[in-house]
Amino acid sequence: MIDARRLTAAAERARDDLLAERVAGGHWVGQLSSSALSTATAVSALALAGSSDAAQGEPIGSTARTGPDSGLVSRGVGWLLLQQNGDGGWGDTDRSYSNIATTMLVAAALRLADASADHGEPLRRAEGYVRRQGGVEGVRLRYGRDKTFAVPILMTAALAGMVPWREVSPLPFELACVPQHWYRWLRLPVVSYAIPALVAVGQARYFHGRPLNPLVRAVRAAAVSPSLRVLEQVQPDSGGYLEAIPLTSFVVISLAATGRARHPVAMRGCEFLRASVRADGSWPIDTNLATWNTSLARSALAAWPAAGGRPGMHDSLDWLLECQHRRWHRYTGAAPGGWGWSDLSGAVPDADDTAAALLALAHAWRGLADARRPAVQRAAREGAKWLLDLQNSDGGWPTFCRGWGRLPFDRSGNDLTAHALRALYAWRELLQDRGRVSAAIRRGLRFLESHQGAGGSWVPLWFGNQDDPREENPVYGTARVLLAYRDLGLLDSPAAHRGRQWLERTQNADGGWGSAGRTDPHRDVTSSVEETALAVEALLGASRGAGPSATRQGLDWLVRAVEDGRHGQAAPIGFYFARLWYHERLYPLIFTVSALGQAVRTLLAPTGPDPAHLAT
Repeated sequence: MIDARRLTAAAERARDDLLAERVAGGHWVGQLSSSALSTATAVSALALAGSSDAAQGEPIGSTARTGPDSGLVSRGVGWLLLQQNGDGGWGDTDRSYSNIATTMLVAAALRLADASADHGEPLRRAEGYVRRQGGVEGVRLRYGRDKTFAVPILMTAALAGMVPWREVSPLPFELACVPQHWYRWLRLPVVSYAIPALVAVGQARYFHGRPLNPLVRAVRAAAVSPSLRVLEQVQPDSGGYLEAIPLTSFVVISLAATGRARHPVAMRGCEFLRASVRADGSWPIDTNLATWNTSLARSALAAWPAAGGRPGMHDSLDWLLECQHRRWHRYTGAAPGGWGWSDLSGAVPDADDTAAALLALAHAWRGLADARRPAVQRAAREGAKWLLDLQNSDGGWPTFCRGWGRLPFDRSGNDLTAHALRALYAWRELLQDRGRVSAAIRRGLRFLESHQGAGGSWVPLWFGNQDDPREENPVYGTARVLLAYRDLGLLDSPAAHRGRQWLERTQNADGGWGSAGRTDPHRDVTSSVEETALAVEALLGASRGAGPSATRQGLDWLVRAVEDGRHGQAAPIGFYFARLWYHERLYPLIFTVSALGQAVRTLLAPTGPDPAHLAT
């Protein structure tokens, strides 16, 4: 039996813990995991930018690296050496398995930082891991036809003398000179967010190996200066492209490798890297997810009316409204009206963060005083229009730009589409073009139905499971889609029924969810707080009363996790750009509050079952 008092106590403890995570401004910032990949790229960038060759404006010709950032470089190398896994490789986070991309970049960083002589054994083991994983072909296999990260990785390895330059694919950086709205028609070899990499890395490859075709050589020679101006135009005030350490580092590496370490773009990029380093010498994958975390936290707390009246909650609403983009974005050309993942200058408006913000505003709307409502409704209308304009022709929603669709992280995603549907539906009565909203919702639902897996699951775009053979996370995706079916009142549909059955079938023996399809049969299944909380919330939304056995067992697992203090243990389920793993400190807490709030609302409501005990 699950005592109602246990459930209530666990829910209140998680709620209070989440409220305590607010910063002075009343919103949530969280903390992204440190990343070996980010740290390796930052070390390489600062080492190259500070070398004597780069300082004199000459192409890099030596492996001896000294300069003004030598202390940061040394600390970064020290942190990296502590993170090496037993197999000789490195994973993206301290909880990630080794992968060839991160390991190759760390090996390159050790060489470029002139640390190979002092740390020969770790480097030898790392290069052995890279060879076992296929070397250059292993990197290409990991990323397929998407050159967004494969080419920068191989370029860095070439600068470190690990691979020949002929293995680095040329990138058509001259295409960045065409009008921005043409990009989606050009079928670029990189994703929409990676134009800085296309330009900088493409130029580095050009300078280190000019094309044989005289026409291509002439076009690229003419495009160097204008494409470099594009790089300047899209660089945010912080200096960090997308607030992302790897992307910014690759730009600095490329410019330093061609004798332009003193170019303003490279210097601003180095300032961003210096400002982003942590006390232990590491770098995270991105600066923060403050807007995303705040939107999710406010929605999770919506089940608790008392939470909305706590000091600072109105401050977080005002802060969230201020995060809405009010002008055309120079990076992607996005129209005004959307939200990005952070309030910092490098963030870019996208579908998931805009949907999350709209849902948070919808929850806040119910308890707002009349004087505050016009500003919220105006923001919601602008955000909803932004989402409607982003919808792809296939009915789904992409991340940043409509119509790119070919490469990973540009195509329509199940998680993005489900989130957008929930946001639009929540505001449908107050939006001006209701007919357009209804049509968009119908198209989105058709997209989800056509992308449901044979077993009933949905795979998300932006979250993964490192134990899954394909590194996918169908628990996350299926739960998110079922929440959309719940909000739209469609849980009796065949698609929702299949999704619910899939979640129930994939529950672990301990009552939680996670590590589905693990690659190593000898490793214990480890349920994660994040996946369990999401599955429980989705199943509770589809339940009558206490629900099926799987729901009750999952709820018991989650309550025990709070009682044992495990509800803050983050798992590396986050997928960043180009399949880079991360974990976020607030995810397990936010997801737990949302699930337990749903449980209290569903199971302890006056019209629900006997509140004394909930049968398991």
